[in-house]
Amino acid sequence: MPGFGKSGTMAVRRSTSAAAVSVTAQRYATARVALCAGTTPVPRSGDRRGTGPWVLMVCDRWNGRKGRPDRSRSDGNRTGTMHSRTRTTVARALALATALAATVAGTIVVTTPTAASAAAVAPLPPAALHTATPGQVFAGGLFVQPDSQAAQAATALSTSGTATEAAAARTIAQQPVAIWLGEWYTGDALDRVIARNLAAAEQVGRTPVFVTYAVPNRDCGGYSAGGLSPTAYAEWNRRIAADLRGHRAVVIVEPDSLSHLSSCTAERERRPGIIAGAVHEYAAAGVPTYLDGGNENWNSPELQATYLREAGIAEARGFFTNVANFYRVDGERAYAERLSALTGGARYVIDTSRNARGWLGTWCNPTGAGLGRSPQVAAGRTRLDALLWIKTPGASDGTCNGGPAAGTWFPSYAVALVANRKR
Repeated sequence: MPGFGKSGTMAVRRSTSAAAVSVTAQRYATARVALCAGTTPVPRSGDRRGTGPWVLMVCDRWNGRKGRPDRSRSDGNRTGTMHSRTRTTVARALALATALAATVAGTIVVTTPTAASAAAVAPLPPAALHTATPGQVFAGGLFVQPDSQAAQAATALSTSGTATEAAAARTIAQQPVAIWLGEWYTGDALDRVIARNLAAAEQVGRTPVFVTYAVPNRDCGGYSAGGLSPTAYAEWNRRIAADLRGHRAVVIVEPDSLSHLSSCTAERERRPGIIAGAVHEYAAAGVPTYLDGGNENWNSPELQATYLREAGIAEARGFFTNVANFYRVDGERAYAERLSALTGGARYVIDTSRNARGWLGTWCNPTGAGLGRSPQVAAGRTRLDALLWIKTPGASDGTCNGGPAAGTWFPSYAVALVANRKR
């Protein structure tokens, strides 16, 4: 059925930050003073796509920035490398900047390093990528990014929106949401955003979740069309893997990239190998990855398992399901358990960002959707590793059902998601 199973995958650039400190405090914990080669972080407003006065930092600019890319969905069935010494210097400088920011702001909750927090940020050895427990993969819990899209929306709406809209954005900003990386981050800008979030996560002893979203011919020409060339994509992933080496982090590899293969025949032959090359880079760096597992109403488990095997699931931690979609956890777990059995017992994570009310007949800003279960690391005996918010709830799926352009904050929709959330 057209539209059934479609994801409307995310347009997020950053995601949300930690549990032990307040959002205000953590904004300072990600202070960028030292990260910007001595420049002063000056807020600037505006966005070429008219997304409203998002508060961005000059340090986040990159050459040739073209505004937020469109990352919704269109078809009817879907859901040089930074040297290690440089990374260490950046992390230490950022920690110093954090302390300075705390002194000025007077609102930072000072976190004293402990043996537990040190263990939380220690990287997994490559040999443990398959044998580690969920608690070891996501050691210390999930990182809440302080300058996420929701946090920026809350700041903007506190002056330009209603109190209800600002409160809804703040509610979402308090949860850990994945940090999206695409071709809008390349070169030094890519290094900076990774280093900044790693440093902030390590300050609070938590594990950040990154999403890669730059595969060649992304979205197969749909609303989220884009991506890098195969050569540039391989180098881009090598750079990310090098930046993450020696740090605790998890990577969600290319939502929709494999599920699309059932209809995007032009990519059927080359894409699995491209994804497998990326997975190999992360595995060699000791970074756990999850590959595209689709959802319960897209491809059959047997077909999806074929794609996963060709794309290097043997070197990955596992796969993800339901990204930016609305299917309930029980149905997704049943599907994922079948898919796991077909892929040698691969582990999996489920996106619960907007699935409180289940499938509502459309993938694009459906009326009645609500925030799903809060992100959490699993402790049971199944192959489930975690429930995650991979899609940023509150970001529009596209210009449908009254929504703004894909990826733009949709204030009234965020209010509805919070009102309809899982209790």
